[in-house]
Amino acid sequence: MAQIINDISRTFNEYLLIPGLTKKFCTPDKVSLKTPLVKFKKGEAPDIELNIPFASAIMQSVSDDKMAIALARNGGVSFIFGSQTIDEQAELVRKVKKFKAGFVISDANLTPEHTLKDIIELRSRKGFSTIGITDDGTSYGKLMGIVTDRDYRPSRDNVEMKIKDFMTPFSKLITGKLGISLNDANDIIWDHKLNTLPIIDENQHLRYFVFRKDYDNHKENPNELLDSHKKLIVGAGINTRDYTERIPKLVEAGVDVLCLDSSDGFSEWQKETIRFVRDNYGETVKIGAGNVVDKDGFLYLAEAGADFVKVGIGGGSICITREQKGIGRGQATAIIEVTKARDEYFEQSGIYVPICSDGGIVHDYHMVLALAMGADFIMMGRYFARFDESPTKKLMVGGTYVKEYWGEGSNRARNWQRYDMGGSDSLKFEEGVDSYVPYAGKLKDNLDITLGKIKSTMCSCGAISIAELKKEAKITLVSSTSIIEGGAHDVILKETKN
Repeated sequence: MAQIINDISRTFNEYLLIPGLTKKFCTPDKVSLKTPLVKFKKGEAPDIELNIPFASAIMQSVSDDKMAIALARNGGVSFIFGSQTIDEQAELVRKVKKFKAGFVISDANLTPEHTLKDIIELRSRKGFSTIGITDDGTSYGKLMGIVTDRDYRPSRDNVEMKIKDFMTPFSKLITGKLGISLNDANDIIWDHKLNTLPIIDENQHLRYFVFRKDYDNHKENPNELLDSHKKLIVGAGINTRDYTERIPKLVEAGVDVLCLDSSDGFSEWQKETIRFVRDNYGETVKIGAGNVVDKDGFLYLAEAGADFVKVGIGGGSICITREQKGIGRGQATAIIEVTKARDEYFEQSGIYVPICSDGGIVHDYHMVLALAMGADFIMMGRYFARFDESPTKKLMVGGTYVKEYWGEGSNRARNWQRYDMGGSDSLKFEEGVDSYVPYAGKLKDNLDITLGKIKSTMCSCGAISIAELKKEAKITLVSSTSIIEGGAHDVILKETKN
């Protein structure tokens, strides 16, 4: 008969943190959330260290270049989804590496022959009030003018009038030349009382916008995650099918770290992919692997040479792997077992392999639980899908703004390679769903609140670093009744008006 594991498979919702002694110096402003992203030897520092313990999921509906830029500027890392062509993915990586703080690539562009109706539709879809008008309507086309919300009145103007009739033409624009420093660009903005400064090359092609409103934002990102060349750090997801073609293109584009994207990473296919990286790039190219849920899976990938190991099967909010295949494990139980395996491996080998907790996060305090249980960083999809920076549309559904969110195993994503079991047969059933998540606004605004909660909770546990949290935290199981007790109960809640 099969090996029966009698331990109960538990989730984060079944645990609470018990407060420890909060000393006077233990205040949120002193808490450090730095954590290793890739493996390192005892006594040495990791080649890449996150400033906050967050990664965005390898998903079409979550991680593109915009999310990668926004998250890296706040200290985390995105893994750009791999369920697209190699060239498309490499180009998104290239965009992140080319990003210069304050220099924004224009993602909302039209031609002079478009109409006010097109402007209104584009603004509704993209949310931008400044539209670059180029000869071909692309981000890098020849700049013909710009349109802002001060150039038209939707309630009075004819929506069929051509953009060329009401835009601010190029001849009246003040522009900056490609290569200008951010300080000089900001000086021009302030000297001429501008809201926007277009940056053009020698052929008048639009390259960037610099915005007055971003001036303060540049000083509000002290946690930017940068490489040795002061460029943002970005990751990319890969699979075990086309890695011999995909990895070289991603490395050429400047990717900092790769991650094998699979619902079940305990496979010889992943070992072969890691071996390809080591044989061709040595230790210079970083690659994470997974997903696994037990000691055996972790040790297999760690010994294969993985730079970090991703833990979690079936715990994602849009994942139905457990429902479809009966495969998986409660996320808390999986993290606890893999943590013990990692620590034992570290003691025996002298190599620390970070753990990424992937899935199962519902509430912000679950993040602290995951870290206290041993995870080094957390990968999330639903959390990041809600923000402006995710690549999906913002829609009005039932009187509420939402954003689209779908799983990589859904028919919409058709990322069957993520669920590849080898052989020539293709996947014939879904392991993910297509859904909506409540729209939440800008990443930074929400992230600041979440990080504030995490730091406050860590202080209550008597820890000012993630390493201390793992040592000092006390965790207790809770009953179903105490879960109810933890929320508002036995009162009549007042209705709040928005």
